[in-house]
Amino acid sequence: MGKEALLKSPVFKPFFKTIDIPVNRESKMSSFRAFKKAGDNLDKGMSLVIFPEGRIDEEHYPPQLQEFKSGPFRLAIDKNIAIVPISIADAWEKMWDDGSKYGSRPGICDIYIHKPISTDGLVPDDGDRLKERVFNTIKSKVITNEYQ
Repeated sequence: MGKEALLKSPVFKPFFKTIDIPVNRESKMSSFRAFKKAGDNLDKGMSLVIFPEGRIDEEHYPPQLQEFKSGPFRLAIDKNIAIVPISIADAWEKMWDDGSKYGSRPGICDIYIHKPISTDGLVPDDGDRLKERVFNTIKSKVITNEYQ
């Protein structure tokens, strides 16, 4: 699941067009349809990858992790599925933008797969706590301006 604009990226389009769920961030109806499809896919036993940031910060170098949207966490609680946080620490060094302005370069990225976070016993009102826990877990391995 990702922003609809990725369909325009020459790097991401082939993958995004076939296996992803596009979301127009400006449309509540698009978001609703995307989460409905995501929920249906989860019910079928499919896995789901969501980048929960509300936007990608292209103003700061290195970029900083942005606040997460609430939808993925409500979905996880609703479907009672664990969240596996994944930190991609330095992909921005290989591709700063979508690749069209500054290009991209090959390389190895540091990816951290954290322990699953259970949603057992959580109710919708726990969504913000879950969102904060996942954010802090991912941020613990993401390179920021404080990184030395």
